[in-house]
Amino acid sequence: MRPVAALLSLSLLVVAGCAPAGSEPAAAPPTDRQWPAFEQRAAEVADAWRPGPQWRDGYVPLQEPTVLAGDPGFSPDTLTAFQAGWYRDQIPLPADRPGDGTIRFPGGTLTVPLASAEEAYRQLDQGDPPTCDGRPKDPATPPPAQPSGPDAPMSSTPGSACIPLTVTGVELGSVPIRTSRGEAEVPAWLFTIDELTARVARLAVAPTAVGAVPQPTAPAAPLPAEVVGAQDLRAVDGATLTVRLGVGACDTGITPLVLERDDLVVVGGGVTRSTGPCPDVLKIEPVTVTLRAPLGARPVLDVNTGLPLRITPF
Repeated sequence: MRPVAALLSLSLLVVAGCAPAGSEPAAAPPTDRQWPAFEQRAAEVADAWRPGPQWRDGYVPLQEPTVLAGDPGFSPDTLTAFQAGWYRDQIPLPADRPGDGTIRFPGGTLTVPLASAEEAYRQLDQGDPPTCDGRPKDPATPPPAQPSGPDAPMSSTPGSACIPLTVTGVELGSVPIRTSRGEAEVPAWLFTIDELTARVARLAVAPTAVGAVPQPTAPAAPLPAEVVGAQDLRAVDGATLTVRLGVGACDTGITPLVLERDDLVVVGGGVTRSTGPCPDVLKIEPVTVTLRAPLGARPVLDVNTGLPLRITPF
């Protein structure tokens, strides 16, 4: 049977409520046939998906290489530091590469070379934070006293981070990562951070063993005007996907859309475009979609580019 695009649950930003007594019943949700442009585009994307053998037999991660091993207990400052990659090491970092590691997929294992802790830290650390007035970069140093009164200088913006995250320990372990072959346990260097309640993991697989995401051939025609593409995945929970759509600043009627096949899923959205003047600004809209079956190892493809989406939790 030819698969069709299913119209799914509304955006995360919409909250259902109870209708007042005497009100008209809510209109039935539109059917997938009201979005034929998405259906046709999604089918073209699905038909063009032809990944190579590395997608099926190798290691192709579909998440960022830096992940959290638990709830970090972020403050505004530490969240900013984590997102920017600001770290300082307070321990010696082993420079020797360990022996080969094992990636454990749902359907098998793969032996891969590993990077050293020192190499992982160099990839993790993206530089130093800027200096903020009245707040030192060294957390152990108390901030200088600030003058008071009407002529006192303005302080730094609340929540702006001026300190790096302090690395106080490291060990080799593993973390669950979404890959082209489903969720796998992947070797990772686990860094203990003084300011966080969870360790920061940097995937330890050597770059030579990391496969590239396939570059599919997108449909030749431009994206239909009433259809928008997906930017990334925020989360996968069984059959529930949290997807971020890229919509226009004045778009309304934002509706998540999905084409589900046995071997892949294509996601996007339908919108009503504004007919009046509107800023040319991309707005990120989070939505949820619920599949007929758990996602498993199936890739989630963007209806615009045909690319498989990666999980980016922040």
